Amino acid sequence: MTDLGKVDREFFDRYVFSNLGADREDVAVGPTHGVDFGLLNLDGTAVAVAADPVSVLPGLGLARAGRFALDFVLADVAVSGLPPSHLAVSFTLPPEFSDDDFAELWTAMHEEAEALGVSIVTGHTARYADCSFPWVGGATALAVGDPADVIRPDGARVGDDLLVTKGPAVEATGLLTTLFPEQFDLSPETLASAQSRVDETDCVRDAMTAAAAGGVHAMHDATECGLFGALNEVADGAGVRLDVDTDAVPFRPSVREVCDYLGIDPWTATTGGTLVLAVDPDATDRVVSALESEGTPVGVVGTVREGSGVVVDGEAVPHPDVDPSWAAYEELARRSEVR
Repeated sequence: MTDLGKVDREFFDRYVFSNLGADREDVAVGPTHGVDFGLLNLDGTAVAVAADPVSVLPGLGLARAGRFALDFVLADVAVSGLPPSHLAVSFTLPPEFSDDDFAELWTAMHEEAEALGVSIVTGHTARYADCSFPWVGGATALAVGDPADVIRPDGARVGDDLLVTKGPAVEATGLLTTLFPEQFDLSPETLASAQSRVDETDCVRDAMTAAAAGGVHAMHDATECGLFGALNEVADGAGVRLDVDTDAVPFRPSVREVCDYLGIDPWTATTGGTLVLAVDPDATDRVVSALESEGTPVGVVGTVREGSGVVVDGEAVPHPDVDPSWAAYEELARRSEVR
């Protein structure tokens, strides 16, 4: 098990995968390492299910933090191709978090859920000693729809085009520069540009746009371990090889500058908001056009081939062992406390 971030495959297989409770025939896709959602088939109705921590970062401003937290939770069911529909959320708040602050946070989450057509159906809200930001609860998201509309996590097919939206380290760049601006010796223009990346960490709407365009065989959001992690997870899930040309991958403004400043690899740093898609070549132009019409940068970055693993610019790239964003966050937080 890694010291920071998600457990690795060995830990998952040894401790989690072998202990999953009762076997049920209605579970179409169960827990799988690197797969975003589970899938139920309930009398001909598909239900995608995903659970995540509730991550609230007050340094973003409470309204912005609420939208970020909600979109992060909903992303894992959105990549099923079904629109997110229901949410259960549990808050374990620190005692000092005031009623007014909670109202601002919750109102923003409600407004974002309403805009996305998501109903909050149950939950739990309380203050407890020793709880602290950013991890203040957990949530379960559902997406309910027609089984024929589901985009399976293992659906990449040989011959598919490989598409990537937004590119590497969008989330890491936006969050770290917004939370710790005083720690970055960058020009005001570069810093402001980097901080604006926070507003690109939502991929729910992009997932819905791509799914509606048709021809998408697999879709995965690139969070922990970044784009290289996500590519490996798509390849492993489908038992295929992905050939990738990095020159075709979008790079958002200021990402390189921030990652260079921190000394972290943008390709392995968390990049919530970025999607990896395997698309039928006959539908590629349609998917690209649909995403670009919504203002989302997207590149056709490679091809799905027979074989296994991920080959980037002609060299095999394994799944990263750890996301460098966690250590960077800890170091920036430590320096801020010292100051």
